Amino acid sequence: MTFLDYLISVDARTALMGRMMRALGVDRQLKVVPDHAAVTDRAANRCRACGHQDECSTWLDDHHQADEPPAYCRNSDLIARLQHVSGDR
Repeated sequence: MTFLDYLISVDARTALMGRMMRALGVDRQLKVVPDHAAVTDRAANRCRACGHQDECSTWLDDHHQADEPPAYCRNSDLIARLQHVSGDR
Protein backbone atom coordinates (compact mmCIF):
# COMPACT_ATOMS: atom_id res chain seq x y z
CA MET A 1 0.00 0.00 0.00
CA THR A 2 1.35 3.39 -0.93
CA PHE A 3 1.05 6.40 1.31
CA LEU A 4 -1.57 7.86 -1.04
CA ASP A 5 -3.61 4.62 -0.80
CA TYR A 6 -3.41 4.90 2.98
CA LEU A 7 -4.64 8.51 2.95
CA ILE A 8 -7.54 7.64 0.65
CA SER A 9 -8.44 4.72 2.91
CA VAL A 10 -8.38 6.93 6.03
CA ASP A 11 -10.52 9.56 4.32
CA ALA A 12 -13.03 6.95 3.14
CA ARG A 13 -13.37 5.51 6.65
CA THR A 14 -13.87 8.96 8.12
CA ALA A 15 -16.58 9.61 5.52
CA LEU A 16 -18.28 6.37 6.58
CA MET A 17 -18.39 7.63 10.17
CA GLY A 18 -20.09 10.83 9.04
CA ARG A 19 -22.62 8.87 7.00
CA MET A 20 -23.31 6.57 9.96
CA MET A 21 -23.89 9.50 12.32
CA ARG A 22 -26.29 11.11 9.82
CA ALA A 23 -28.14 7.84 9.16
CA LEU A 24 -28.70 7.43 12.88
CA GLY A 25 -29.66 11.07 13.37
CA VAL A 26 -26.90 11.93 15.83
CA ASP A 27 -24.61 14.08 13.70
CA ARG A 28 -25.86 17.30 15.29
CA GLN A 29 -25.57 15.93 18.82
CA LEU A 30 -21.98 14.91 18.14
CA LYS A 31 -21.14 18.53 17.30
CA VAL A 32 -22.42 19.89 20.63
CA VAL A 33 -21.22 17.36 23.21
CA PRO A 34 -18.64 18.65 25.69
CA ASP A 35 -15.14 18.39 24.21
CA HIS A 36 -16.70 17.50 20.87
CA ALA A 37 -13.40 17.72 18.99
CA ALA A 38 -11.82 15.00 21.13
CA VAL A 39 -14.98 12.86 21.10
CA THR A 40 -15.19 13.13 17.31
CA ASP A 41 -11.49 12.32 16.94
CA ARG A 42 -11.84 9.18 19.09
CA ALA A 43 -14.91 8.11 17.12
CA ALA A 44 -13.08 8.65 13.83
CA ASN A 45 -10.11 6.64 15.12
CA ARG A 46 -12.43 3.74 16.00
CA CYS A 47 -13.85 3.88 12.47
CA ARG A 48 -10.40 4.02 10.91
CA ALA A 49 -9.37 0.90 12.84
CA CYS A 50 -12.49 -1.04 11.83
CA GLY A 51 -12.19 -3.89 9.38
CA HIS A 52 -15.79 -3.68 8.18
CA GLN A 53 -15.61 -0.73 5.79
CA ASP A 54 -17.06 -2.65 2.83
CA GLU A 55 -19.90 -4.04 4.95
CA CYS A 56 -20.46 -0.61 6.48
CA SER A 57 -20.64 1.09 3.11
CA THR A 58 -23.17 -1.45 1.87
CA TRP A 59 -25.21 -1.16 5.09
CA LEU A 60 -25.26 2.64 4.75
CA ASP A 61 -26.33 2.39 1.12
CA ASP A 62 -29.33 0.34 2.31
CA HIS A 63 -30.09 2.37 5.46
CA HIS A 64 -30.34 6.10 4.85
CA GLN A 65 -32.12 6.36 8.21
CA ALA A 66 -31.89 3.80 10.99
CA ASP A 67 -32.58 3.37 14.69
CA GLU A 68 -29.50 1.29 15.50
CA PRO A 69 -26.08 0.81 13.94
CA PRO A 70 -24.98 -2.60 12.69
CA ALA A 71 -23.67 -4.98 15.37
CA TYR A 72 -20.04 -4.58 14.29
CA CYS A 73 -20.04 -0.78 14.66
CA ARG A 74 -17.29 0.29 17.04
CA ASN A 75 -19.16 3.50 17.84
CA SER A 76 -22.38 1.80 18.98
CA ASP A 77 -21.97 2.96 22.58
CA LEU A 78 -21.32 6.55 21.53
CA ILE A 79 -24.29 6.50 19.17
CA ALA A 80 -26.55 5.14 21.92
CA ARG A 81 -25.41 7.91 24.30
CA LEU A 82 -26.01 10.57 21.65
CA GLN A 83 -29.46 9.16 20.91
CA HIS A 84 -30.27 9.20 24.62
CA VAL A 85 -29.19 12.85 24.95
CA SER A 86 -31.35 13.81 21.98
CA GLY A 87 -34.35 12.00 23.43
CA ASP A 88 -34.57 9.47 20.59
CA ARG A 89 -34.29 6.62 23.08
